[in-house]
Amino acid sequence: MTIYIGNLSFQAEQEHLVDLFTEYGEVKNCSLPLDRETGRKRGFAFVEMANDADEQKAIDDLQDVEWMGRMIRVSKATPRERSGGPRGGGGGGGGYRG
Repeated sequence: MTIYIGNLSFQAEQEHLVDLFTEYGEVKNCSLPLDRETGRKRGFAFVEMANDADEQKAIDDLQDVEWMGRMIRVSKATPRERSGGPRGGGGGGGGYRG
């Protein structure tokens, strides 16, 4: 399970997040995505912990608390939907009628 942290302060660094979540257990991974065009932080992060029970405790304790001046949102990360899908075709109808 991976934890999503939203509404982060733009001053938050990976080290800050690791310090925060280490209070709940071992942090396996932490990522703070950057905008591709500007290189700036996007205001959210992902943390993966070694133990599912520790992750759930962190989610329960940190949801909607103020951290670094912002009310953060903490939840289980959901898999990203792949965008795109089939092109063209529309949604039915449109057949040739002779």
